[in-house]
Parts: sequence; structure tokens; C-alpha cells
Amino acid sequence: MKAASASIIAGVVLLLAGVLLLLDALRVLDTALLVWPFIFGASGAAFLAVFSRSRTNWWAAIPGFVLLGLAAVIATTQLWPASAGDWPGSLFFLFISAGFAAVYLRERSNWWALIPCGVLLTLALVVALPPALDGTPVAAVLFLGLAATFAALTLTPERMKWPLIPAAVLAVLGLSFAFQSAVNFRTMEYLTAVVPLVAGLCLLYYAFHTRRSGNAHTGSAVADPMKPGLGDAHGGH
Repeated sequence: MKAASASIIAGVVLLLAGVLLLLDALRVLDTALLVWPFIFGASGAAFLAVFSRSRTNWWAAIPGFVLLGLAAVIATTQLWPASAGDWPGSLFFLFISAGFAAVYLRERSNWWALIPCGVLLTLALVVALPPALDGTPVAAVLFLGLAATFAALTLTPERMKWPLIPAAVLAVLGLSFAFQSAVNFRTMEYLTAVVPLVAGLCLLYYAFHTRRSGNAHTGSAVADPMKPGLGDAHGGH
């Protein structure tokens, strides 16, 4: 890390420490509650500074956002313990998801980062749901979020097709739970039959499509033996 960057980070940390000590001296805020959030926040900011320096430092985004998430969760639970509820857990999942999103946005070849990003974002939504929504609505959000995660992989520059299979299966599960939560209908009795059918159809379609594409590519590369070559066309003259 360059001396200028280190000086900026150290200056910001000292400035924040001075503000907290001043608020404590004025009896405005009990800074003892913010010691650990301050430590975690400063450590996370240091990792993000490393992340911003080079494209090869994409890994630093994960611990950076994890530490910032810990700082945010501890600060909210310490300052507003009565109204915190369950949303600090959702906030923590959002911070970790943002870390993996930063990994993908920095280096687009890291498409794998979209999977934990989508999973953690889905968990954040599940945790943020009202307590009254229990059972099938939670399952619907979970499976539909996972389906959207795998479907997003098809939009990467690699244009992968295999994520469509788990996306389709998870979408069927999510829609089944959503339909069951919307109307009083016993879809779970038929779910054990529908899911294998849909999964089998997706696998067969993928296999035949891959084989047809391979045969078409091979056939175009092999010359037709019935067509005369250039030498045969001029051989009789």
C-alpha cells in the first residue's frame, strides 16, 4: 500500500476516533457501545482500500464487506435494541452479498461469485419477511430466489446453458409453494411426481440439443463425397 493511501486511511480513522471521543465527553453518546463497530468498520475499510487498488485484489472485497456488515449489525443492535427485531440479520446477509457482487463486478470472469451473492440475497429477503408469513410463503421466496440466481448465470459473458436446469426445477418448486400459499390447494401431493417429470424433460432437452448441435457442427466440417472436387471438375478437359 502506498504511503499516501495509508495516510488517508489513518487520517480517517483518527478523525472518527476524535469525533466519538468528543461526543462521549459531551455526554451525547456512549462511545463504549461503538468500540467494536469502530474496530470492525476500520478493518473493513482497510480491506476495501486494498480491493480498490488493483483488479487482482478482488478477494479483499469479501472480508471487507463482512467486517462492515458486522460493524453495522453491532451498531444497530447497540443503539436501537428495542426496534432492531430480525432485520440486523437481513442487513448482515446484504453486506456479504454485496461483497460477492463486488467480486463479480471487478472481474467478470468470476461468474461463480453470483451464486453466493444470489443465495445470500435470497436469505436476506427470507429473514426480512414478516413473522406472520410462515411456511409456504417463505419456501416460495427461497426457491424462487435460488431459481433467479441460477437464471442470472445465463446472462454472463460465458452464456452458460446448464444453469437453466436447476433454475427450472427450483422455479417449479417456488411456484408450487407460491400457488399453495395463495389458494387452499394441496399441491404437495403431486409435487413428488411433477418435479421428476420437469427435471427429466429438462435433461432430455439439454442432451438432445447438445447432440444435435455437435452433429451439425461435425457435418458442416466434413466434405460431401458425392460432390466433385476442383481437380475432378477439370480432369476431363
